[in-house]
Amino acid sequence: MTTILRIDASARKSRSLTRTLSKLFIDHWLKAEPTACIIERDVGTNPPSLITEDWIAAVFTDPEKLSPEKQALVEESDELIDEIKRAAIIVIATPMYNYGMPAHLKAWVDQVVRINKTFTFDLARGDQPLMPILSGKTLVMLTSWGEFGFGRGEANEHSNHLTSHLETVSKYLGVDDIHHIGIEYQEFGDERFAASKAKAIAAMPAIASTLVSRATNLYAN
Repeated sequence: MTTILRIDASARKSRSLTRTLSKLFIDHWLKAEPTACIIERDVGTNPPSLITEDWIAAVFTDPEKLSPEKQALVEESDELIDEIKRAAIIVIATPMYNYGMPAHLKAWVDQVVRINKTFTFDLARGDQPLMPILSGKTLVMLTSWGEFGFGRGEANEHSNHLTSHLETVSKYLGVDDIHHIGIEYQEFGDERFAASKAKAIAAMPAIASTLVSRATNLYAN
């Protein structure tokens, strides 16, 4: 049985393109694997807490020496990290806001990329002191962009601080396999947007089928 963590980051509900994509992905997955476990985390409407100085002090404290007050500060982070640990597939559905990820999603990232939980830090490693703890997970990024041309080698690649950021931090979530489907031209609302949206929706069955097949083959072996 596959466990999937579905994260929706859009502040919109009914009009959200990325929520539409994440629902389609999950629906297609469940058709192929009805017993899959879906963990839903809606950071767009229920954002995680922002980290604070006290929170930072707590995560750098030996767990055995945490006071009840400090333990309470990291409980939310512990819960969010546990969801990542349980999941084989992480689906992050997010629009681009001001050329980066929504603040609510960044708050989630700050809660889960955490020393001695999802990465270790050791200066004995030289100039690469950070090392991920988790591994073997797949990330599916489902995005929407008001503009266009943010892919590698395209005109606005330099302004893409959404997928590039997620790709960078994903290794500390245990991700070693990344897939991306996005919708462009949203603010233009023309035939290019319609075509981009249709292409993304049409891609959902194939990506879900590929990953389901890979997951079930892994269990079979």
